[in-house]
Amino acid sequence: MDDMVRRSLASDQITIQSSLTDADGLAAIMRLIKTHIPAHDDVLAKAARYHFRDTGKMLRARLALSAEKHFESHPEASTYQATLCWAAAIEVLHNASLIHDDISDGDQLRRNRPTVWFKFGRDIALALGDWLIGLSFKLAADAAVLANTPELVHILTKHMMATTEGQAKEFRKHGYPGMATYIDIIRGKTAPLFIAPIEGVALMAGRSELMVDARKYFESIGSAYQVANDLLNFAGSDGSEHTATDLIRRAPNAVIVLFRENVPPREKARFNAWLNDGKPSDITHWLDAIRDSDAISQTSRLMEDMLAHGEECYQNMPQFMRQIVAPVQKLIHSVRIQTLEHQC
Repeated sequence: MDDMVRRSLASDQITIQSSLTDADGLAAIMRLIKTHIPAHDDVLAKAARYHFRDTGKMLRARLALSAEKHFESHPEASTYQATLCWAAAIEVLHNASLIHDDISDGDQLRRNRPTVWFKFGRDIALALGDWLIGLSFKLAADAAVLANTPELVHILTKHMMATTEGQAKEFRKHGYPGMATYIDIIRGKTAPLFIAPIEGVALMAGRSELMVDARKYFESIGSAYQVANDLLNFAGSDGSEHTATDLIRRAPNAVIVLFRENVPPREKARFNAWLNDGKPSDITHWLDAIRDSDAISQTSRLMEDMLAHGEECYQNMPQFMRQIVAPVQKLIHSVRIQTLEHQC
């Protein structure tokens, strides 16, 4: 029965050969995702088509394609097709998390366009995020059948749970997080869906032992990426509608965490009271206080320390693993440059 299912899936999917370029592979992944969006014109389908009109960087899909190319253990078309399904599953799950994040954060813009919730309403956005989570598991199950690797669904489950737990920690009700909790939050939010694309392909290739250093690398680099985004939030350059929206929303941000940890006790008590009351008054006062402190420069040093640890993990990986994670290395370098430019 499994062989019949595999043959059916292979024939139903877009036929791709592993010799195609990364651009071809990314295009195939996006076509695969869009073929699952219903053709009818109900509001959920419209919202899905609207959201995927801009594909973003597709960084996680790039990682899966890069891993498939460098592991090279199963060159047959069905395994490449499994990689496409797996990459699509991770991309869909990532996009579901973006839609749900925008609802939680109240962000009105995503990729320079109105967010799904702002255009279609919160209920439709919530339903679309849930629908995409279901689609991600469907695609992961397709990959598992094609590659005869049922553990893929377990991997997706594990990383989805880790991402959700990291997100949930943002909503703690007993005060603003300290540094230890903040680190837990950003590791949970960022690293799992960077690890998952490569881990799935490594499992299909029988090379799971290679994930030890890669996992440490993504935990450091993913955290550095989030800290860089925190810095850009205070520079008004992270795509948010206003400067320092994390301060307005009382959202976890490394700059705020370090400001709290280093401000004099009496001022810290006043700041904690302001954070807890949730009112927009005095936002200018506290924004100026943070900018006049060392919090931004300390956050920049924190980012550099995380990047240095990530670079150490990177150097410990075999050469071909360094080639696999090259898309992330390139991105994090550009984000670091962008962050430093906005501090000048």
